[in-house]
Amino acid sequence: MAEHPQDPASAPSTLQEIEDALLGGPRDLTLADVARRAGVSTSDVRRLWNALGLVVDGGKAFTTTDADVVRRVHEAGRDFEISDRTGVSLVRAVGHTMDRLVSWQVEGLVEHMRERYRLDDTSARLMVLDRLVAVAPLLESQLVHGWRRHLAAMASRIDSEIGQVGRVEESDELPLLRAVGLADIVGFTARTSELGSHALADYVHDFESVARDVVTERGGRVIKTIGDAVLFVADDPRDGARVARGLARTFSGSQSPVRVGLVWGRVLSRFGDVFGPAVSLAARLSDEAEPGTVLVDSDSARTFAACRGVLLEPAGVRALHGIGQVPLVRLVDVY
Repeated sequence: MAEHPQDPASAPSTLQEIEDALLGGPRDLTLADVARRAGVSTSDVRRLWNALGLVVDGGKAFTTTDADVVRRVHEAGRDFEISDRTGVSLVRAVGHTMDRLVSWQVEGLVEHMRERYRLDDTSARLMVLDRLVAVAPLLESQLVHGWRRHLAAMASRIDSEIGQVGRVEESDELPLLRAVGLADIVGFTARTSELGSHALADYVHDFESVARDVVTERGGRVIKTIGDAVLFVADDPRDGARVARGLARTFSGSQSPVRVGLVWGRVLSRFGDVFGPAVSLAARLSDEAEPGTVLVDSDSARTFAACRGVLLEPAGVRALHGIGQVPLVRLVDVY
């Protein structure tokens, strides 16, 4: 029987072929070449590349597409009079987000290949590597669509807030009034210390997936997950209370019970994160909460108590590290 020729589509791709396809061409430009084509200095290119979170290799490490992007970024900064500091910050936002996004997506694909074909980790990664070019257009389209939807949602929030407060005088007060919450897994270290890599990956994946769903379904937004904790915000105090109570109730009785600290206060939003005393206070409150419960400071409790269906009860006075004596209130339920 004649042997069928190997299907070219099934032949393993070399790293060079993968890079050429993903980067839009070969790496045939040096740092100096990119600077010359973009009309900027080599230090400008290096600063941009570092802001993206990418290493500047010696020799021919750049593509024509890289040079075009550097040129467009430089021209946009000039046309819109964007300061160097702001420009670098915008690029760094892309670099930081893309690094985490790519890692998340690739690890998800590796997990799929490992489970679907019962492969060891190395074989699963080789299979994903060989399919990156084929799957890249789908991942790219999802990225653009998700970015546009989130940008539209941000525009809606800004418009709503401006409509509520009107024009105000400039001040040094933190600009955003938010419900800020931190949900922390009780005994995370003890629960995971003896887990293998696959079991630990499943544990963290399940917690993060469920937590994100709970936060989103109740009107909040996840700011970040920190291994054993999730930091969230909500624009409306009742939504914040619903998120906090939802997290406590959802994980109660599971292998990952959480304790939640919730604050209504002002924050500063930068770098995709939030900062301010409210964030620190939420973390301290979560440390003090019992498993499956939500603690609120007394000042925030007045705001939550004014919301429909929010049930609270006194929880005594406790000394919070770095803050002092704080009267506490327990969020019992939200109807």
